[in-house]
Amino acid sequence: MRRMLLEVIVQSVSDAREAFHGGADRLEVVRAIRDGGLTPPISLVRAIAAETSLPLRVMVRQNAGFETDMRELPVLRRAAAEFAAAGVDGIVLGFAHEGEASLDEVDRVLQAAPSVRVTFHRAFDTLRDPLHTIDELVRVPQVDRILTSGGDVPAAARCERLREYTARAGSGLRIVAGGGIDEDTLALFARVECVREVHIGRAARERADAEGPVSAARVKRLREMVG
Repeated sequence: MRRMLLEVIVQSVSDAREAFHGGADRLEVVRAIRDGGLTPPISLVRAIAAETSLPLRVMVRQNAGFETDMRELPVLRRAAAEFAAAGVDGIVLGFAHEGEASLDEVDRVLQAAPSVRVTFHRAFDTLRDPLHTIDELVRVPQVDRILTSGGDVPAAARCERLREYTARAGSGLRIVAGGGIDEDTLALFARVECVREVHIGRAARERADAEGPVSAARVKRLREMVG
């Protein structure tokens, strides 16, 4: 089994500390996890960066949907610039409207942070033609990852779709599996090696509660499952 990269969602310094001690490879920093993750304060990002050496991907998102507007864009641009200046590994960003990726809005945000790397988040899962969007995202230099559940289908079917996305992305993008990944799903993904990176939220938390604190013991168990 190849070692699979384990990314854990965190909302606090304590979460980050627990994820680190459990063996996480990377952290996604958010607030409002029940809303799918929104932009955290820069003070939290700096505090987590001071606490752990793990790479940080930071959410840049102002509402619980996958659309944005002209009122939000200045706030998103400012956040992207602040996180880039703080030296994060990357930001997590993505917009969609009526089944199409809103890449113009992505570009407007990234103009404020032209060197930061980007994970295009689960707005991807709302698209009518995800394979075509992969082709488009490959041509966006700052985007190096796509976060996707692989669809609201059984785990085996998710695996096949993730394989298809990975093949389409080639060497240009890394597909990160995330969204409702429990231990059984994670074990399957690790066994058949349909992706090389996984994104964990609820499964890393005490009582498997989305708002519960991250548990080092639970992260350690997940780490052992994926090599």
